Amino acid sequence: MSEWYVEYEIKINRPGLLGDIASLLGMLKVNIITINGVVENNRRVMLVKAQDDKQIERFSLIARTMEAIELRKIRKPRLRDRLAVRHGRYIERSSTNRKLYRFVRSDLGVLVDFMSELFKEEGHKLIGVRGMPRVGKTEAIVAASVSANKKWVFLSSTLLKQTVRNRLQGDEYDPNNIFIFDGIVTRRAGDEKHMQLVREIMSIPGVKVIEHPDLFVKHSEYTMDDFDYIIELRTTEDEEITYDLLEKDVPMAPIQSMDMFPF
Repeated sequence: MSEWYVEYEIKINRPGLLGDIASLLGMLKVNIITINGVVENNRRVMLVKAQDDKQIERFSLIARTMEAIELRKIRKPRLRDRLAVRHGRYIERSSTNRKLYRFVRSDLGVLVDFMSELFKEEGHKLIGVRGMPRVGKTEAIVAASVSANKKWVFLSSTLLKQTVRNRLQGDEYDPNNIFIFDGIVTRRAGDEKHMQLVREIMSIPGVKVIEHPDLFVKHSEYTMDDFDYIIELRTTEDEEITYDLLEKDVPMAPIQSMDMFPF
């Protein structure tokens, strides 16, 4: 059986409309997995499962003849589709940069769910997270790692002062781990051993998450084109992410090198 994402816009909102749609799916032997109430722009979204793709084709043909609804999308579900059904809203994606996703702090639950789904996928994935200090970047990354049942490994961080790692130990090299960098601290470290570790980890076919990616690439061999996803997290929608302030916000205390974090 295969899953499908169905999205339709309600044109005539009358009692029993959802029941009619559900009955039609039932007659075509299409199972409803998850359904959400009306979301943005008077649209309803659902995930369905069909034994044969022809059942979905028949539903599409019939639904397009109904005056009460306009069928907007019917396709194999993408990550954004699943989140729309789960949370009843679409995550914001840049129209000019398809890698860029925007969240505000009140959306932390959706952000954690989004990153958790990315973390569950296998293979190399480089994710950049932009945002001002204390907006919840690190907390969201760690929470998403827990949700995905993945171990997280800090290579550089301001969580315990300004700290960088020069080597990892044992199963910390496991590609199933989530590797986390703070771009500001890594850039400032000026430690060749640390940068060598960064290069080693970047070559591992796993998930790497870099806070402040723009500052990370500023003085490195990496570019923004290397990133698969860029996530922006703001306290409010109109908050400006200012890199001059970010660099000044991190105190110029000595950066500590550690072989392992005490947790």
